[in-house]
Amino acid sequence: MSMAEDTIASPELGKVLHEETSNEQGDQIHEEKDSECITDEWSTGEQVTSQQSEVNEENEKDKGSEMITISDRVQLSEHVTQQLTEGRQTTGDPEPEYSVFSRNEKRCIVMMATMAAAFSPISTNIFFPALNVLASDLRVSDSLINLTVTSYMILQGIAPTFIGSFSDAAGRRPAYLICFVIYLGANIGLALQTDYAALLVLRMVQSAGSSGTVALTSGVVSDVATRQERGQYMGYTSAATILGPAFGPVIGGLLANRLGWRAIFWFLTIFAGAVFIPFAVFFPETGRNVVGNGSIPPKGLNMSAMNYHHLRKQAREGFPPNYQEQHVLTSKRRIPFPNPVPSLRIAFEKEAGIILFSGGLIYTGFYMVTAAVPSQFQEIYGFNDLQIGLCYIPLGIGAALAAFTRGKTADWNYRRHANKLGVSLTNNRQHDIRKFPIETARLQIALPFLYITAIAVIAFGWVLEFETNLAGPLVLLFIIGYNVLAAANVMGVLVVDLYRESPATATAANNLIRCSLGAGGTALVVPMINAMGRGWTYTLIGLLWIALTPAYWVVMRYGPKWREERRLREEKKKTKKANAKREIQAETEEVSAGLTDEKVKEEK
Repeated sequence: MSMAEDTIASPELGKVLHEETSNEQGDQIHEEKDSECITDEWSTGEQVTSQQSEVNEENEKDKGSEMITISDRVQLSEHVTQQLTEGRQTTGDPEPEYSVFSRNEKRCIVMMATMAAAFSPISTNIFFPALNVLASDLRVSDSLINLTVTSYMILQGIAPTFIGSFSDAAGRRPAYLICFVIYLGANIGLALQTDYAALLVLRMVQSAGSSGTVALTSGVVSDVATRQERGQYMGYTSAATILGPAFGPVIGGLLANRLGWRAIFWFLTIFAGAVFIPFAVFFPETGRNVVGNGSIPPKGLNMSAMNYHHLRKQAREGFPPNYQEQHVLTSKRRIPFPNPVPSLRIAFEKEAGIILFSGGLIYTGFYMVTAAVPSQFQEIYGFNDLQIGLCYIPLGIGAALAAFTRGKTADWNYRRHANKLGVSLTNNRQHDIRKFPIETARLQIALPFLYITAIAVIAFGWVLEFETNLAGPLVLLFIIGYNVLAAANVMGVLVVDLYRESPATATAANNLIRCSLGAGGTALVVPMINAMGRGWTYTLIGLLWIALTPAYWVVMRYGPKWREERRLREEKKKTKKANAKREIQAETEEVSAGLTDEKVKEEK
């Protein structure tokens, strides 16, 4: 796409400006007429009265014309804003490029966002090998130390609901900067603290800073990638949620055994700082409510070196920054106070609720597998903390493999359904899904992985029950890691597809359900194993996953209908809000015109 196409020069906007100029000239003419009438009135009584009547009639017509112009102006402003955020133009190509970033730039942006998202799961699991040492050093019980894990997971679910809605309005960069600053401060405090109360509070602060990046990453992918290519990019980002449990304990075990538990938090501080500095300089603003498809210049904290590079490139090619569109978006944007209500509202929608709660139960089962590995492998094989951490590597390898393969499968199935329906898909163009079975295109890929994972979890429970050779559970951990991530990735993509205007908010809702249920599952798994045995505990989890699958068939059957009903409700709400705004604007102008008439009469 050329730079000329990036710059949205609407003839309708020019028409509005021309009408405003005409109205201003008309007002000057009428003021001159009024002055002439006032002068003539002293000499000719009845003639002045007649002329004044004519002037008043013309003024009434002008006021009506002015109010229509104002109404049209409001409509046009809303229309331009919608087209900017959707990646469409008011003139020229009706389907411009969805994003001005090149493919390589998109990959760089997504990988940087994925790196930032990895801090949340890594911080959760790197802590596990040091639990026993911390309990001894701080002189508290194991149950109190485990409470720091539970509280971390609770905040891990709640915090993104605040930062998600904020980033959808204010942009991704300010939200990322806030998260990094909170996270770095918490890690420094954790490395220096010496009592349990400080540990508990600072772990919650650490969770609040790191967990918001998970929701932001999904928002970034939605900003730069169309639906037909989103599966591949979401696959990369989903890897962060699995690689944390896989490699976090290995790193934590090495640091705790060699340097002590404080080294864990100093490592996180150094690692986060090394990521944060280049991130703050180069990571571009992608929020579509701020920069549209990336062609609109950002301001303040939203500006980065990559954004500046694009602006310089536009200027060299003869296309200066489009500050007119920047003003349109800025005037329409309202930055709300961080609010969890929008995420909760999404969680209780019919379609999204089924996907989020069932997906949350899948993650719960996965957490119940990973959380039980330390205690069960120590009991069965007599492993120490470092050896247990190494046992997570097959899980991580499976997750990494899924991240780079299954996203492409999701994109392939999307294209297959499009070809079946005769829908033409253009590269870097957003596709309208109002008459497209997006639920079927996504969930058809997720269901086979879910069935395979359920079988693998049941087998995992029984190989632990019979205390087989170590190769058995390690192979099954690889299969579980691969298939859980594949299923979860597709469901995450579907949630973002359904809420493209607020992807970070939707992902925050997903995170809230997942982490809340996961915290409960993590606390329950060991008591369940003690009461039911390893085999029956994981058999129950696997059967629960299989029992969830009819819910996905319901979504595939009724999802398009529910989605259309939601779209109509939202459009009705937007129309009502726009009409109310136009009425207020018209009344304001009418009152202003009335005051002007009264002032003229007083002067006469």
